[in-house]
Amino acid sequence: MDPTCCTTPDTPFQPSPSTDAQLARYCKALGHPHRVTIVRFLLAQQVCFAGEIADLLPIAASTVSQHLKLLKEAGLVQGEVDGARRCYCVSPDALATLKALVGAL
Repeated sequence: MDPTCCTTPDTPFQPSPSTDAQLARYCKALGHPHRVTIVRFLLAQQVCFAGEIADLLPIAASTVSQHLKLLKEAGLVQGEVDGARRCYCVSPDALATLKALVGAL
């Protein structure tokens, strides 16, 4: 075994249950390829309606709604109701937090 691959860190590991739980929620929400595609699509469009997302993926509109629900529950996506239409976008704060938590791994 190469002793240089596993060196002692300069600072000891300090677990943070709250940030670990938040990272786990985000990862779980992004744990399906369709949800990753939805997030990428929303980031590229800035704002979009659910019908446009359903046109993007080869799945039923009800399945898209379920994916969006999970992303919203995790806080990664925000949504607004405009009559019969729902408008979704990625939460900039959640995205920044996700990037920071992943970067801190």
